[in-house]
Amino acid sequence: MKPEDEAKLRAEVLGPVAIPDLHRLYDYWAARCRDGRLPARTDIDPLDLPFVLGDLLLVEVQRGPLRFRYRLIGTNIVQPPALDMNGRFVDEHPDVEFRKQALSVYTQVATTARPLSIRHDAIMDKRVRRHQTLLLPLASDGVTVDLILAAMRYQRRGA
Repeated sequence: MKPEDEAKLRAEVLGPVAIPDLHRLYDYWAARCRDGRLPARTDIDPLDLPFVLGDLLLVEVQRGPLRFRYRLIGTNIVQPPALDMNGRFVDEHPDVEFRKQALSVYTQVATTARPLSIRHDAIMDKRVRRHQTLLLPLASDGVTVDLILAAMRYQRRGA
């Protein structure tokens, strides 16, 4: 990708993101994209990411049919106490609205092989929580997305 195209993609993806740590994670990921190829999971060292480690999700992409499974859910990501989605498929999530949105964004990243950011308000623990999420495609072969590295950071309402 040409430098001007890289700058345009960065601006497009990070434009709505107000959290500096998510910008930092994007730059870390982008530095591992080489010769127009996506980084693999082996290119990402969790020790390099202490600033977002508890906010990370690692989502496995299965193809034929397209399905997504949570391989890792960071300790800062709010879930109801009785709900542990580690190792489970996204389509098993009991919250219909969350499941619908998650499947939509994971499908978009997996099929386009492009990063994506979202801002979303969700009701959790009977409170409105706004989160910003950065989703980054990973590919063992550099082309076909087989994992999605995501960072989800909650923020105070109105921020």
